[in-house]
Amino acid sequence: MGAEEEKLEVKLEEEEQSRPNRNPNPNSITPDQFLSWKRHKEVGDSSRKEEAARKRSEDVIAGTVPMNGRELFLHEPWVFDNSRY
Repeated sequence: MGAEEEKLEVKLEEEEQSRPNRNPNPNSITPDQFLSWKRHKEVGDSSRKEEAARKRSEDVIAGTVPMNGRELFLHEPWVFDNSRY
């Protein structure tokens, strides 16, 4: 069995070497290009998140959306006052 397995491995290696590269990457990028793209993407993501948070805050104050627990605690702390009981 050992000889057969070796022959099979050699055959597989030969097939891999004879196959052309099916997925050549003609659009490779440099690390500098990647870091530039990543910084640009992070700036866009952070500005979108800040805008969404600002809009949510305005909507909570205006009363157009329901508050979650944290927002309720921050904007109406009297709801959590247990001294009345």
